[in-house]
Amino acid sequence: MSRVLVADDEAHIREVVRYALARDGHQVDTADDGEQALARLARGGVDLVVLDVLMPELDGLAVCRRVRATARVPIIFLSSRTEEADRVLGLELGGDDYVTKPFSPRELAARVRAVLRRAGADEPPLAPPPPPLVRGRVAIDRARAECTIDAGAVVPLTVTELRLLTALLEHPGRVLSRAQLIACAYDGDHHVTTRTVDTHVRNIRAKLASHGVDAITTVHGLGYRGG
Repeated sequence: MSRVLVADDEAHIREVVRYALARDGHQVDTADDGEQALARLARGGVDLVVLDVLMPELDGLAVCRRVRATARVPIIFLSSRTEEADRVLGLELGGDDYVTKPFSPRELAARVRAVLRRAGADEPPLAPPPPPLVRGRVAIDRARAECTIDAGAVVPLTVTELRLLTALLEHPGRVLSRAQLIACAYDGDHHVTTRTVDTHVRNIRAKLASHGVDAITTVHGLGYRGG
């Protein structure tokens, strides 16, 4: 299993990247700024760095220069700078890849895998299948991506619907905001609207209701609660 350090001064970006990479089988550490990133790297054990370019005080380019003075740990830059000159500079300083914002979390995860392969790091091993998630009459087999009622009747949920229901049932009794559900079920896609979340929740409810099950509660002004 590879360990990835994500350094970005935006908490939302750190969480989106952390979630995408953790789901891809990596161990993920985070840093709020360049100094924290260097301190974590100094402790060793990091296989790859996802490094924001525009961080205050010590930016990603400066971090890369310091790292390259002593180490060859792979670096993938994240940046809102899209000009060719900026990408070339990042790569010439020692970056292994350059991803511009806004970005697809899935594409970033794929690029991390590709860079690790080129660096000779081991592929993340297959984790043992997680146990079924059971809440009342509803069971979700996460390994098979399947939802059943009373351990028998299969509920035909789409992939996104299954992710939403799983997120809610993994936190029984807790209210999850629509933004939190977007991060869980849509890979933090900035283009997903709260109305889209509401539509998917409505579809889930209809499919569960056909089996006489009501597993989602609306908490007006806040979000949804599962259980």
